[in-house]
Amino acid sequence: MWNEPRSIRSMRPADDSPIFTLGHSPDPDDAFMFYAMAEHKIDLRGYQFEHRLEDIQTLNERALRGELHISAVSIHAYAYVSDRYALLPCGASMGDGYGPMIVCLETVGLTPNASDDEIRSWLGGRRIAIPGLMTSAYLALRLCLGDFDYVVVPFDQIFEVVKRGEAAAGLIIHEGQLTYAKSGFTKVIDLGEWWKRETGLPLPLGGNVLRKDIAAPVRRDLSQILSESIAYGLDHRDEAVRHSMPYARDMDTTLAGKFISMYVNDYTRDYGETGRAAIRRFLGEAESRGYLQRHVEVEFEAL
Repeated sequence: MWNEPRSIRSMRPADDSPIFTLGHSPDPDDAFMFYAMAEHKIDLRGYQFEHRLEDIQTLNERALRGELHISAVSIHAYAYVSDRYALLPCGASMGDGYGPMIVCLETVGLTPNASDDEIRSWLGGRRIAIPGLMTSAYLALRLCLGDFDYVVVPFDQIFEVVKRGEAAAGLIIHEGQLTYAKSGFTKVIDLGEWWKRETGLPLPLGGNVLRKDIAAPVRRDLSQILSESIAYGLDHRDEAVRHSMPYARDMDTTLAGKFISMYVNDYTRDYGETGRAAIRRFLGEAESRGYLQRHVEVEFEAL
């Protein structure tokens, strides 16, 4: 494990320019958000950023250890890192009526317009491949199904695991939400649709967090820089999408643009009252059902 110094001052090189580690996933939506920072399209105020591109489960685990200054994390994982990190008010990934989904190769015995109860019954006893125990997708599925049989698989191997018969269904995140049919799969349930029916709220999936041990004026600067980067991408959409294409696995520009639009939007600019209520409801429901082992006071960094 990388034991990072607690003091930000100890991170400064000889020229006294602060360097901050910034963790995000190698996906087009994250690349879109951080485009302006990576390409110096905005004023970075003398700060330097070392981008660490890793899958979301790895980022969640690193956040548990407090290794990165700024990081994308699952909202589920935020519950376990909230002592060290505050949520930034920007950078949300919200599924507003859409989100991670359960897919299968065959749905024999399940009617096309099955109710949620019928779907729960049909999935009962079937093993489901999931992309990580700290992901929001897994927590949302527990809220929907209760306890179930699962196997943990890297997100980009779930289709293959189901095709090999090692699981009966897969919990799909990232671009799989748009490419599952092309890969021969059928949707069983979209958890974002389910959550919207249940609560009327978007499903909170991911956010960006900032370490609390950074000096308050610096935290404010960093929060503003990330906000400006997101705004720049949204205001210069075409060039930001082009920058994101190297991370668009199995997607052309049109499909990548659609995926980015799903998860980089007004909620990403700022959670707003609806987005904040969604997080509190999501984690509150999980706590009340015993799926979280601690009470969480959701804390947002100020701009």
